[in-house]
Amino acid sequence: MKKAALSAWSERLGVPAALFSLKCFLAAMLALYVALSIGLERPYWAFLTSYIVAQPLAGAVISKAIFRAIGTIVGAAFSVAIVPPLVNSPELLTLAMAAWLALCVFVSLLDRTPRSYMFVLAGYSACLIVFPDVDSPQTIFTVATLRVQEIWIGIACGSIVHGVVLPGSITGNLFARVEAMLRDAERWSRDAIATDPVPGLDAERRRLAQDVTELHQMSIHLPFDIGRLAPRVRTVRAMQDQLSLLLPLGAAVEDRLAMLKQANGGIVPAQVEQLIADARGWLDHPGTDSATRAAGAQALIDRCAALEPAADSDMDWAGMMRLSLYSRLGTLIAVHRDCRDLFDQMLTHSRSPVTPRVAELLEGRRNRELHRDYAGAARGAFAAFMTVTIGCALWIGSGWHDGGSAVMLAGVFLALFSASDNPLAPLKGFMIGTIIATFLGALYGYAIMPRLDGFAMLALAYAPPLLILGAMMASPRWMGIALPTLLGLGSPVLLSSAYVSAFASYVNGSVAQLVGIWFAIIMAGLLQSAGVERAVRRTVRAGWADIATRANLMTQPDVRGWINRMLDRIALLAPRLAAMRTDSGKPLYDALRDLRTGVAIGELRQLRVDLPFDEGAPLGRVLGGVADHYRRLDPDAPAAADPALLDDIDSAIGDLAANPAPSVRRDAILALVSLRRNLFADSAGYRMTPMTGVPA
Repeated sequence: MKKAALSAWSERLGVPAALFSLKCFLAAMLALYVALSIGLERPYWAFLTSYIVAQPLAGAVISKAIFRAIGTIVGAAFSVAIVPPLVNSPELLTLAMAAWLALCVFVSLLDRTPRSYMFVLAGYSACLIVFPDVDSPQTIFTVATLRVQEIWIGIACGSIVHGVVLPGSITGNLFARVEAMLRDAERWSRDAIATDPVPGLDAERRRLAQDVTELHQMSIHLPFDIGRLAPRVRTVRAMQDQLSLLLPLGAAVEDRLAMLKQANGGIVPAQVEQLIADARGWLDHPGTDSATRAAGAQALIDRCAALEPAADSDMDWAGMMRLSLYSRLGTLIAVHRDCRDLFDQMLTHSRSPVTPRVAELLEGRRNRELHRDYAGAARGAFAAFMTVTIGCALWIGSGWHDGGSAVMLAGVFLALFSASDNPLAPLKGFMIGTIIATFLGALYGYAIMPRLDGFAMLALAYAPPLLILGAMMASPRWMGIALPTLLGLGSPVLLSSAYVSAFASYVNGSVAQLVGIWFAIIMAGLLQSAGVERAVRRTVRAGWADIATRANLMTQPDVRGWINRMLDRIALLAPRLAAMRTDSGKPLYDALRDLRTGVAIGELRQLRVDLPFDEGAPLGRVLGGVADHYRRLDPDAPAAADPALLDDIDSAIGDLAANPAPSVRRDAILALVSLRRNLFADSAGYRMTPMTGVPA
């Protein structure tokens, strides 16, 4: 508590932002000094790169530096390969550059991890190398080589300073976030299974989905953390999988409890109420000792199993609700226990599993399935392609010498903000920052720098604006303006191997920057308008198409892969719906319902694969009906499921409830009841005729 209070106090005073800014300044000056010392002609690239790779956490700096180094050398290699054979055919060179940038943007948008920076950088690095020097193709290899050297110097200096001088630890940040996530998840589960509804559950659900996505993004940087011994990425992946299970399980328990309460005239049976109270008490205080925690969890799980009614052909709807309630509650408790055990595993820094159950969990998957928006990626790639193509046509037609810089910047900006649903907002921020940098650069270049003598005086003169802008970069609110202002202060006219008073060149370069941003704003407005609404529709449709496809597969189901993809979609939907300022409750509720439907489909598919063909035939009809329903859905007017599908579900319950194998009866009733509640929540309960076993 004392450590947390001290951290909050220092953050209020701005200590972390000031420290980050100081480290950025030291890295930038070191990069500039090294570049000038070895005689590089364009030392400003080393200066700028040190700021571009800057991150508060050392592991993130190093991982971003590695991704940037790889992307830079790939882009440089493409430049060297493409310019000599096409330099005399400007149309073909334009198409080649536009296609390369579009390809890199497309791949980066599909990746959707911090690694995507590597792909987009490979695209716009080629633009940075080719367009300013296209008039001298004989020097393209030298220019590309020097650019790689300059950028690698900036990368190395940024990595050294941020990694050595009071490094921020990804691992420490990860531990704090995971601990907070576990507390939030336990609180959400405790509220979800309450006998009386607790307000605010929808917000908790959205937060849990976003937490799982955030955990995945942070784990990308773990192998690069040098601040302390980092946990294994496999352990973090296992934690993600377990956290992902909590949403469908908690929602299922909440629904079954409400149905049971409704069937009993608004009263929860005494034994159920006592079990829920004990489960909520365990979630409130699961215990810090692993053995005590496991014993408490196992006692609750055993009670759930003992209370489960026998699954058979005589079971009524209330019995099915009790079976589903006890089964899902027991699994929910087990998953929370597993999450806590995995957190203990993360804290040990050991490769030896702390419990046998952890050993089983660590044998699972190592990657997390993410939503792939192919249409959105193609849209971003097309915007980048058309921006470069039209920009080059205007540049060549106008004969403006500095037009290449404008096209270069327009392509860079479209690539950088291609992942944004509304790129106009950050582009306008860049426009404001560039205007500020233009006047600030003029002040430095032609009023202050002529009076400087030596590198020390240059560093002292640059310190005030760089320290202020560096502190602004630590805030997401101001970073969009601070970064372009820094880029303007790193102008080639201001920071070069020797000071040259070239005011005309400075003005032309500044105008080219503003024209490039202005052109990028126009192209983004024409080609990427209404991006948020379309992205929501594509995300919703992708979930439906996924369900329709999975329902008809005859292979082993990947339930956790499905949960991960749907949680990722929910995490994408929440901020987009908020940005649209619409009623976000229903679309997110529908997405959570679809998540649970997909889980039930996975359970039915597994049962269908395990059963002989004739015994699994009723499940085939149910799964086919589910696929047809989701394939026909329209986002503008989603229709209710066909009543014939309800008849198929009830018929399948009747057939499989009479199966001679107790495990088949239990698994079939659990999965079919879940599917029935998800698709036909307002329908009357299932009833079996006593004589024939046929649904009434």
